[in-house]
Amino acid sequence: MSKAKLEYIWLDGYKPTANLRSKTKIETDFSGKLEDCPMWSFDGSSTQQAEGNSSDCLLKPVAIYPDPARRDGYLVMTEVLNADGTPHVSNGRATIDDDDDDFWFGFEQEYFLWDVDSNLPLGFPRDQTPQGQFYCSVGAKNAFGREIIERHLDLCLDAGINVEGINAEVAAGQWEFQCFAKGAQKAGDDIWVARYLLERLGEEYGIAIVWHPKPLGDTDWNGSGMHANFSNEVLRTCGSKETYEKICEAFRPVVKEHIEVYGADNHMRLTGKHETQSIHEFSFGVSDRGASIRIPIMTVQKGWKGWLEDRRPASNGDPYKIAARIIKTVKSAKI
Repeated sequence: MSKAKLEYIWLDGYKPTANLRSKTKIETDFSGKLEDCPMWSFDGSSTQQAEGNSSDCLLKPVAIYPDPARRDGYLVMTEVLNADGTPHVSNGRATIDDDDDDFWFGFEQEYFLWDVDSNLPLGFPRDQTPQGQFYCSVGAKNAFGREIIERHLDLCLDAGINVEGINAEVAAGQWEFQCFAKGAQKAGDDIWVARYLLERLGEEYGIAIVWHPKPLGDTDWNGSGMHANFSNEVLRTCGSKETYEKICEAFRPVVKEHIEVYGADNHMRLTGKHETQSIHEFSFGVSDRGASIRIPIMTVQKGWKGWLEDRRPASNGDPYKIAARIIKTVKSAKI
């Protein structure tokens, strides 16, 4: 008789930014399959998702990964449901309209490794060395926390998460990983579980993971984003500049609706500086990293067949809600 540890992971109801929560369920002779993960529940009054006099919320398993850091362990991503089985108001995954996985997403997740003793990014230069030398850097004076991010990469790959790359970012102690998935829900699942693995790894080192889009405040240091690369069958095959421009223009009248779900405090990052467009403006352009939406040069070189990159989402944004909003806007173009 074998025992398996199932770590049920969910998003709480805190606003404006949800937190990861998890707890372990022990199952006997578990098959390792998603369909054999039972529904579970938790105390929603402790996570700002229910009142104390009616506190039960349900956890619906939606994705499962082997847990590479735990013997006989699995990571179970879940959706939060109300007691009657309907999606909880905090459940962004349930709002995604992509049943046929027509939409593909690649998220570029930036973050800071944070020294909790100094309350600064890991390796942050006391001499105010200008940013620039840290991007894709190597060496003890430039790259800080490589052991952590290398271990995180291995954990993600061992868990079956489709990480397609990592790199040091522009600021000291700032890193990035990229995940790609065919299907918006799968893309969101992978990002959240990858975040969970990084947070748990940070516990071993006493290093916090900071997802805030501008943790260094009003300084001349880059913030952190989560650029959303996306496509559907039309974008992948149309071969038409006019079609691309029509889809991009569909984003112009709904800037407010996008910014509302692109992450808290994003106004601190989207200033028009540091490779961003102002939060108050909208633009798109080929190979333009200062635009709201960048049309990648590879898309143009392939005859206008490829993808788009929305550069506005913040590092602390919910990939489920971001994907849901992008899908809604692309579909509104009616192409």
